[in-house]
Amino acid sequence: MAEIALVTGASRGIGAEIAKTLARDGFDIWLNYRSNSQKANEVKQEIEKLGRKCTLLEFDVTDFEKTKQSLEPMLLNNEIPFAIINNAGFRRDNLLAWLTQEEWKSVINVNLDGFFNVVKQILPYMLNKKRGRIVSIASVSGHIGVAGQTGYSAAKAGIIGASKSLAAEVAKKNVLVNVVSPGFVETDMLEGLPIDAILKTIPLRRLGKPQDIAELVSFLCSQKANYITGQAIQVNGGIC
Repeated sequence: MAEIALVTGASRGIGAEIAKTLARDGFDIWLNYRSNSQKANEVKQEIEKLGRKCTLLEFDVTDFEKTKQSLEPMLLNNEIPFAIINNAGFRRDNLLAWLTQEEWKSVINVNLDGFFNVVKQILPYMLNKKRGRIVSIASVSGHIGVAGQTGYSAAKAGIIGASKSLAAEVAKKNVLVNVVSPGFVETDMLEGLPIDAILKTIPLRRLGKPQDIAELVSFLCSQKANYITGQAIQVNGGIC
């Protein structure tokens, strides 16, 4: 029986690529999305063409009760994901002087509450089975200061800190926890950013591709990564 990987925010962009790459590498996928059922179904079809199962899970990761209601029936049926990929993310760029409370909270809710709400449901089952992988997608913004991204940087830095602490808590139960921090990747998350100026800051002088992120995530979920935990690995073309 194939292992299961839950990927949040997987109807498009990096999340969709992660889901397809994990399916290619032998995982059945629980594909979470918030509202775009058309895109989610397109990803599901691609995964099924690879010969893997794909279960669509429509829920908002910021809603603890909806997250629980969506996951609990399967967990109680002894369907336990081997891997959780916390990919759901959200950006609202603004200088702090003009950042609204709503903008701040919306970014924190998706990135940090989403991490807690999903992991909280599944972690006890992983601990009971004494196995599992948790990989969260952060950002270069969580490592270095980026003007106009105070909220986003805070949220992603929070993911890194939370993951390192969680890794220390659960290592003895063989649950490995890591972070992948993309740089500037070709997705709609780059909309509105000055791409020409950004390219000048990247030593490789190109944007990343979703596949660049997905391959590392798949590696961290494989048996080749049995001695890696508590790490935040940057995939950013050389940005320091």
